[in-house]
Amino acid sequence: MNKNLIILLLFVTTIGSAQYGYRDSNMIGFTLGLNQFNVNTSEFETKPGDGWNVGLSMRGNAFNDWDAIYGLQFSEYNFKVATLSPTFSERETNYKLSCANITFQLSYKFIENHLSVEFGPMVQVNGKLAIEDTDENYIVKGHPTVIAKDLTNISNFTVYPMVGVTAGIRNVRLNVTYQYGLNNMLGKIEGDFKGNASVLNGNIIFYF
Repeated sequence: MNKNLIILLLFVTTIGSAQYGYRDSNMIGFTLGLNQFNVNTSEFETKPGDGWNVGLSMRGNAFNDWDAIYGLQFSEYNFKVATLSPTFSERETNYKLSCANITFQLSYKFIENHLSVEFGPMVQVNGKLAIEDTDENYIVKGHPTVIAKDLTNISNFTVYPMVGVTAGIRNVRLNVTYQYGLNNMLGKIEGDFKGNASVLNGNIIFYF
């Protein structure tokens, strides 16, 4: 996991440094924000949870009214799964996912420095899901032979198409994006489970 994060950071830094010298209007962005994450699946009951984002990006001129954006973002995602305690009372077990995301987006500028739309791919790198020790042996509702800790071994990579809108002034902008995972996030779990991640982000970007 640490090796993958270092490779991603070096990649973004190298590309961003090259892009920075291309045009005077290129800017470095520092991102802070919140997210709402869920796993879309028919295998068991889930509820979205709230998390946070922090990251760096490079916005630079591409051509005409288009910018190119390279970014590295660190996020914490949360979501809940319906489970049963040893006394068979219903509970909601919270799953936490720490991850790094690398993205390349194209941005069409409707109003220079004030309003634009973005789209492009994002690749997520992560470890296992984390849950509280006290929840590990809870039974996943609808699956009597599956316990909560069985769901923690998820795919380590997720590929998302992302679309969003950015609005504000030159140095401070609000960015709202939606992303949906293309690959089966639950593919490593025994039992042929299927599910796709989805994320709604609301970020503030400070440009320098």
